[in-house]
Amino acid sequence: MTDVPSSPGADRADRARRYLTAMGLRGLCFVGAILTSGWLRWTFVAGAVVLPYIAVVLANAVGPGKNATGRTTVDPRRTQPQALTGTVVEDPLPGEQVRDAEHR
Repeated sequence: MTDVPSSPGADRADRARRYLTAMGLRGLCFVGAILTSGWLRWTFVAGAVVLPYIAVVLANAVGPGKNATGRTTVDPRRTQPQALTGTVVEDPLPGEQVRDAEHR
């Protein structure tokens, strides 16, 4: 396994496949609700109502900047661009000591 994230095209295809699978299952719930009666019908109706939400959550489950292990590839606390100057300011992590360049 590699730490390189999947390509955007592969990521989109994977998310589309998850969405279409959940929506296909929703279609089967509609058919099941028509063909059955009693508590089973209401179970299929509940599935048809809930599955669109689940499908959207599954389709959007991939966050930007994540690699195959789920860890972020860049620690946002380490480097943050300065808005006006374009320079990089290094913020210390908890427990690190900071030396001020003017007081050396």
